[in-house]
Amino acid sequence: MTKIAVFVDVQNIYYTTRQAYGRQFNYRKLWKRLKDTGDIVIANAYAIERNDEQQQRFQSALRQIGFNIKLKPYIQRSDGSAKGDWDVGIAIDVLRAAPEVDKVVLLSGDGDFDLLLKEVREQCNVSAEVYGVPSLTANSLINAASRYHSIDTELLL
Repeated sequence: MTKIAVFVDVQNIYYTTRQAYGRQFNYRKLWKRLKDTGDIVIANAYAIERNDEQQQRFQSALRQIGFNIKLKPYIQRSDGSAKGDWDVGIAIDVLRAAPEVDKVVLLSGDGDFDLLLKEVREQCNVSAEVYGVPSLTANSLINAASRYHSIDTELLL
């Protein structure tokens, strides 16, 4: 059976589905779709800790589906801007997991991950699939993937 590792850039998926469709992503549908293709051995969802009740309910729902939630503190800078970026953490986890699985699935539209996908495809000989909102996914990320899956209304709530 195909061993699958799933990595979700939660903030990216939240904002891109909201911007493109005004709706939320359906993680249960994604889980079922992936389970139909193999055994999910790693499933990480990367989010920002905001100590907000709605966020905590969402994270609890992800845990019930089967995701491991990785949280990073929300940082409000003195100039009013905010920071909460998981790119390096996601990259490290993908690099660690890739030698142990047959397929890496990344949910993000962030072009910063294109080199990561090229690397794991070449060095670990794994399939690297991307789920992203078509109009908000970097072409470089789409081109770096073994397969690109368009997030459309079928995967939304």
